[in-house]
Amino acid sequence: MKDKELNLVDHLDELRKRLIITVGAFLVFFVVGFIYVKDIYQWFVRDLDVKLIVLGPSDIVWVYFMIASVIAIAGTIPILALQIWLFVKPALKPIERKISLSYVPALFILFIIGLCFGYFVIFPTVLGFLVELGGQMLETNFTADKYFRFIMHMTIPFGILFELPVVIMFLTSLGVINPYALQKIRKYAYFILIVISIVISPPDFMSDILVAIPLLFLYEISINLSKIVYKRKLKKEKEWEESNEFETLDEN
Repeated sequence: MKDKELNLVDHLDELRKRLIITVGAFLVFFVVGFIYVKDIYQWFVRDLDVKLIVLGPSDIVWVYFMIASVIAIAGTIPILALQIWLFVKPALKPIERKISLSYVPALFILFIIGLCFGYFVIFPTVLGFLVELGGQMLETNFTADKYFRFIMHMTIPFGILFELPVVIMFLTSLGVINPYALQKIRKYAYFILIVISIVISPPDFMSDILVAIPLLFLYEISINLSKIVYKRKLKKEKEWEESNEFETLDEN
């Protein structure tokens, strides 16, 4: 009983250490983002025909915090992934450690690709549609607060969703899921992804399709990648078991 309690305490200490490192990394990237927030702001508004307005001094601070937070989230993702890997590392086999570690940089790359897709593809399409709704009836003015909130809503969800293939591969390498289970729940996954696309896109049929197709495509890619990882996992586990058997025979 005492051994179990000590083991639990060790796990909690390790978890606390990983959380502290992750929070520390977030704060460092947040400070860096805050230092360069003016340059980042100018880049985001470079193509706007109108000048953004604020309704109060606090809005300026809030915009700074939003921009710095996005930079901090993007920079912290690989650190968070690495800390998760280090936390579960003792429970992994040598083969699983090597395979799962390769997914850490992929998480960051796919997050950035998702942000770019949301910003360069979805954001201008949705913004153009919403502005055209007003037509000549309304004069369009943007507050800095609402404009950057809108950018975050159109980019961060895609940054997270684009990590689906890597997450699926990571869980497959750990044996948590397999491609056959993903195929069985395909229709439910499609339904959830379509609901997500409807929620984050404007209320018109074309925008829903524009958002839904990449998400469904990502799920199919995830299944195929899961198959590759699953086959490699079985093959390497078999080789590892055979090598251990040979070593045992040699010792005897």
